[in-house]
Amino acid sequence: MTGGTRGIGLGASVALAEAGAFVTVAARTASDVESVVNAMADRGLAAEGVAIDITDFEAVRAFVEESEPYQILVNSAGTARHSAISAITEPDYQAVMQLNLGATIFVSQAVAGKLQEAGQGGSIINVSSQMGHVGGPNRAVYAASKHAVEGLTKAMAIELGASNIRVNTVCPTFIETELTAKNLSDPDFRSWVLSKIKLARLGRVEDIMGPIVFLASEAAGLITGTALLVDGGWTAE
Repeated sequence: MTGGTRGIGLGASVALAEAGAFVTVAARTASDVESVVNAMADRGLAAEGVAIDITDFEAVRAFVEESEPYQILVNSAGTARHSAISAITEPDYQAVMQLNLGATIFVSQAVAGKLQEAGQGGSIINVSSQMGHVGGPNRAVYAASKHAVEGLTKAMAIELGASNIRVNTVCPTFIETELTAKNLSDPDFRSWVLSKIKLARLGRVEDIMGPIVFLASEAAGLITGTALLVDGGWTAE
């Protein structure tokens, strides 16, 4: 579970552990990882942690190579740097694409390769976004990264299907998390968001937990190369 100490990643870590999985929580900050793993253990959930920068692709490859094959991978780590198209900077572009797309590619490559070596199937779940299917103001780089994740997911599903490795995306609308709190505190922006969500409410982390468990499980055994939109109807129009 990349990005497993906050927001959607934390919720997904707990949900999978509650469903019986032994979860490896991966994030950059060691103290955050330790805190989450200890909290999960206090609830009787099976988890371990690793402090790792998943944009250090050599470190990721080394860690996965030393580990037992992971039957489930959730690429949840992500970032956003929003601005008008005229104000995009190269550092912002590099930071968003390196994490949202680059880490998804290379963590998946390492995990899928280890599964193939072991002759095991699995499920890779890429946390994308409704912005991987539409556009939005001041979101050009973020939307580009998530559209790329959608294309990557389809290509991976084609290549890995013969190895019984399923690859799908979960595409949330705006979820109330630490990452979205600043933007959603703006009344005009919040009103615009709610006007686009047909169910007329913001998403909660709990709304993503069930879909993650579903795609990880044999209940989704014939589902690959597709997107599960958890967007309250945003993309229906």
